[in-house]
Amino acid sequence: MQDEVFNELADLALKGAGASIPKSKAYLIEARLAPIARREGFGSMEDLVHCVKSRANPAFIAEIAAALVSKDTRFFRERETLQRVLAEVLPARLKASNTGRLKIWFAGGSTGQEAYSLSILLEDELPAALRGAKIEILSTDICKVSTEKARIGRYGHYDIQKGLSIHRLTKHFTRLETGQWEASEALRGHVSFRQHNLLESAAGLGKFDVIICRNVLSGMARSARVAVIDNLASQLMPGGLILLGQGEGLIGLTEKLEPARDFRGAWVAAGTANAAASAA
Repeated sequence: MQDEVFNELADLALKGAGASIPKSKAYLIEARLAPIARREGFGSMEDLVHCVKSRANPAFIAEIAAALVSKDTRFFRERETLQRVLAEVLPARLKASNTGRLKIWFAGGSTGQEAYSLSILLEDELPAALRGAKIEILSTDICKVSTEKARIGRYGHYDIQKGLSIHRLTKHFTRLETGQWEASEALRGHVSFRQHNLLESAAGLGKFDVIICRNVLSGMARSARVAVIDNLASQLMPGGLILLGQGEGLIGLTEKLEPARDFRGAWVAAGTANAAASAA
């Protein structure tokens, strides 16, 4: 790939999705844009860039930026974290609530595997303390294709075999004639899906008890991480927490959040770490 073409596409990913793609990973650009290039009949990335520059179609540009974001996900990634959310965090949040309602947001949820993983736990391991609670799970992603796949809840063998036990696969999914596996109505009933760019305000999504944004910030430029964290913090209910992926941190990026005292990888509103610890 020519440097000029790489620079154009990398800049588009940065401006549209906050994604930082180094030159050493130019191959990722070609791999992620190949489906769009084939659909549009482009013979090369050069042709695609020429089209972007000549057409100036905002929807098409946004689609390309979304396609350049990593979609690496799997069922039950960081399983212990999800189990702790179910067993400890949500009961504590319910106890502090006067509505009986709990809201969880998977921000940058890709094709939905992690949201469905929590939905499976709600079916299989619901604590007595949560019985009767109205639990709402929202998963959002910048990519329309990923969001639609998540909403349908159909996965191929490659996706299914990553993280799901045979027992849970056969209990919660149905094998279709196409060879795909479809999530049960019960699982899909726990989760809603929406296309959303984390660089934009999330005020329309409401406030959340728990925001799970894992393995998203690490692929972003610093300025984008700052903007995303500011947006997430604005949607956190008092006493709620934000969960990041392993190795992801916010030191030096925001003064609105601080590490939770008793939950590694969790962040709470600044000045409330002790309160969050005692509540849990």
